[in-house]
Amino acid sequence: MAALPPVVSSMPPPVVDHVALFNQTSLACSKLITQRYSTSFTLGIRTLDERFHPAIYAVYGFVRWADEIVDTFHDRDRATLLREFRDETYRALDEQFSMNPVLHAFQLAVHRYGIDREFIEAFLHSMAMDLEDIEYDQQLYNEYIYGSAEVVGLMCLRVFCEGDEQQFEQLREPARRLGAAFQKINFLRDLRSDYEERGRVYFPGLSYAQFDDAAKRRIEDDIRADFQAGYEGICQLPRTAKLGVYLAYVYYLKLFDTIRQLPASRILAGRVRVPDNTKLLLLVGSYFRYRLRTI
Repeated sequence: MAALPPVVSSMPPPVVDHVALFNQTSLACSKLITQRYSTSFTLGIRTLDERFHPAIYAVYGFVRWADEIVDTFHDRDRATLLREFRDETYRALDEQFSMNPVLHAFQLAVHRYGIDREFIEAFLHSMAMDLEDIEYDQQLYNEYIYGSAEVVGLMCLRVFCEGDEQQFEQLREPARRLGAAFQKINFLRDLRSDYEERGRVYFPGLSYAQFDDAAKRRIEDDIRADFQAGYEGICQLPRTAKLGVYLAYVYYLKLFDTIRQLPASRILAGRVRVPDNTKLLLLVGSYFRYRLRTI
């Protein structure tokens, strides 16, 4: 029997939107960075409304890459790397395009949600501070925390508020306080590694040799006040964002409670962690409180 002739489709080939594909691929890179560098942050993002995922991944990818420049590549000229990263960031924002997928994803989020350039500038300034040998007084400490942590919370808040300026202004201060609490806990947890690996002690008026139980309690009192102010803001967040931010809150609260129960000598002995099984329990408990509308 003679072979049948091949069937030739009369349908035209599918049209590929290459710009959309480039955007999607860039955003996927930021998602991968988040997944590789922070399981906790990835878990928190998954509990947000799905429409927020790409932008929050993009914000994390941007801040993670800048942080890697100043904290990881000690065998390279970090000042030049950061300056080039800064220049590329502003070029991406101005041109609304970058061949760097992290920066392309970030500029998409910035333009979609109106993220303030002042936040970006403050963040990059704090990253540059990490390249200097600074003895932190209260002013520099506040300046560093604002740029390294508070503005990241404000970037995310811009996303969550979706253009509602009144809501953003109402939640601005609680978002800053929550970001400050998270960063101060990081400083406390990483006191030893920051000093031994990078020669840094961020807390003003405190040397590494002076860290004792009394100094630890003073720092904890400051963190507790920030936590309370931040929680009040969480209760006012849009429901689409509340569970994800609350989960980050309870994770850091658990870490904070663990640190509070330990003597200063134990903090200097090694990094305190929250076990993965405890994180899972925190997620389940947070979900039920969210469903019962008790937050």
